[in-house]
Amino acid sequence: MSRNQSKPRQRLLALDTSTASLAAAVLEDQELLGEIHESVERNHSVHMHPVLERVLQQSGITVADLDGIAVGVGPGSYTGVRMAVTAAKTLAWANDIPIVGISSLHALAWGGLEQALKRHDEAGSGRHWVIPVMDARRGQAYTALFEGSTGAAPERLAPDAIRLMQSWVEELSERLVTLEKDSLPAGIWFTGDTGVHADAASRLAEVYGGPVRVLPYELEGQWAGLLGAERLLRGERDEPHTLVPNYTQLSEAESNLLRKR
Repeated sequence: MSRNQSKPRQRLLALDTSTASLAAAVLEDQELLGEIHESVERNHSVHMHPVLERVLQQSGITVADLDGIAVGVGPGSYTGVRMAVTAAKTLAWANDIPIVGISSLHALAWGGLEQALKRHDEAGSGRHWVIPVMDARRGQAYTALFEGSTGAAPERLAPDAIRLMQSWVEELSERLVTLEKDSLPAGIWFTGDTGVHADAASRLAEVYGGPVRVLPYELEGQWAGLLGAERLLRGERDEPHTLVPNYTQLSEAESNLLRKR
């Protein structure tokens, strides 16, 4: 009997390097054992292995104790995403550990929303839109749309993609005006690498009429781990040799618009 059949999946390593933050965490039965997230200015190759060793030591386990690995597959920095995926695949293949890839934007959205609702008690209950943002320069961002409340992974409303923020805000505005009043979100949050895209919130607020807030947020490994745990507990796993980063591209219309600038 193999090691993966002889005991249930309980301990999970999560790793994500899609942003400037190197995020790693270890969970047991969805409870956080240890976590490290460091801003390494995308110099992930130097810090990767020391961080992995530290988070395992902090959690009191070794690689041999792992029952699963969750890795953020992006989208995000081309080199950054590739570092985490390569490291995770190598560990999974060498040690016969189940591996699952998760959306880095989904993890960013979940962590950002939890932090936002914790900081802003007046936000109240209800379902909130959360728009994760990773800057991709030249007015572009890796982004998506999710809806959720505290305590559970937000549900996806739009796919991960690299988008022109101007076009993305227009798309979100059009979506809002089609909703019935009782279907409108309780609040809207832009979170992640929001610095150069803060004006998008004010433009969306003009259409929405409710609170649209901007919350800078650095990705934490626990959210990637929780998303991975959901997949692993359902019995899902990816093939290490075919798991690849999610390298997104602009739509043809947006590419043409960018060339005209």
